[in-house]
Amino acid sequence: MSDLRFDPTQLDRYSRHVIMDEVGPEGQQRLLEGSVLIVGAGGLGSPAIQYLAAAGVGRLGIVDDDVVERSNLQRQIVHGDDDVGRPKVDSAADYVAQLNPDVTVEKHEQRLTPANVADLVAHYDVVLDASDNFATRYLLNDHCVLTGTPLSHGAIYRFEGQITTFDNRNREAASEPTPPCYRCLFPEAPEPGTVPDCTTTGVLGVLPGTVGCIQATEVVKLLLETGETLEGRLMLYDAMGMTFETVEIRHNPDCPVCGEEPAIESVRDASYEETCSLPAE
Repeated sequence: MSDLRFDPTQLDRYSRHVIMDEVGPEGQQRLLEGSVLIVGAGGLGSPAIQYLAAAGVGRLGIVDDDVVERSNLQRQIVHGDDDVGRPKVDSAADYVAQLNPDVTVEKHEQRLTPANVADLVAHYDVVLDASDNFATRYLLNDHCVLTGTPLSHGAIYRFEGQITTFDNRNREAASEPTPPCYRCLFPEAPEPGTVPDCTTTGVLGVLPGTVGCIQATEVVKLLLETGETLEGRLMLYDAMGMTFETVEIRHNPDCPVCGEEPAIESVRDASYEETCSLPAE
């Protein structure tokens, strides 16, 4: 870690972190030297981008190939009315520049694919999955397991959200029980068309704010290497009942990517279209 030297503006900006024993100047320096790849600049990505930038995470990569639509503005709060028609990575980067000049934003205006996932993930400490499709979720999970990259997962549906963390660092050296991955929880995606998206069913605008903020909290703890994350647990949030429930996730020894005899040793070994399954024998 480099010298702990903050200018007066930084000392003022991060003072509420610096005075905390659990963060302190060393922890704030760790955040400033940290990097996070955020996949998706929509409902979940927006609050995550806001709070990670405000916390002083020094480098944020944003992956999104979409443009801002007016219907996004009900929940995707890094974008404004003047941004309609602009690439989301551009408007998100502009928001961060106004919020915290200490943060560098690297814009990746592209869709995550098996061909580019390695190049993108390799340059970041932690990945935050704010995507809205199963293909991307499985691709990120598999690559992060195989490369030992920590991954924060979040998903939303109407009034409900789910969040968990997969800290894949030192997975092979992990003590019992073996930590699970996303495929331990959901071995394959549901059949196409069986889970409607928010365009069809709608989504409560404030819901992704809660879920994305929890994801950002998990990422900050990973960078600080402090606290207890949601690894091995799935948090379920019901906004209508205003309830949180946490259930245990167990490692599946037959998991195709982190099991005892994995079938996936490279993202080339699986299909990330439609059902995100292994190719037929």
